Amino acid sequence: MRPLRRFLLIRRFRGESLHKVDTKGRVSVPAAFRRVLEEGDPEFTGSSYPNFVVVYGGVRGNCLEGYTISSITKVDKLISKLPRFSRDREILERFINTQSTYMQLDENGRIVLSYRLKEKIGIKDEAIFAGMGEKFQIWEPKNYQNEVDALDSAFKNLSEDENPFLKLDQLQDL
Repeated sequence: MRPLRRFLLIRRFRGESLHKVDTKGRVSVPAAFRRVLEEGDPEFTGSSYPNFVVVYGGVRGNCLEGYTISSITKVDKLISKLPRFSRDREILERFINTQSTYMQLDENGRIVLSYRLKEKIGIKDEAIFAGMGEKFQIWEPKNYQNEVDALDSAFKNLSEDENPFLKLDQLQDL
């Protein structure tokens, strides 16, 4: 008889979902994303609401990026490996730590996007949540569509050896 093997299921942020934003900035987080946030918060219990971090700084000024507590901890550990007083570390700490905020889902699975966050990315009455594996992004719908169109166009113009899907095969052997 073979021993029972347990596989660790790691949920990831996947898919895209359009949601209404009310006048107070409240927006529902996709249900599937909520499960990932719950699993990624070490302090989450069935009687609490998951915490996470939203980053609004960095090179991607046209969207917000959400990280579970576990994921942002991994990013922080990587940043901490850089020399303490290096310019690279300072830049990354500014983008990841200074220009970010802790959030918590409410009892209805919503978050509140402050006026500042909505203004930063141009959100008015709708937001698109886009799953990105270990993180998710929140976009103004037209800006998101422009980003997707630009990616599609760039991908169609790649040469065979620039195709990122082929690079995954190379990583498989590592």
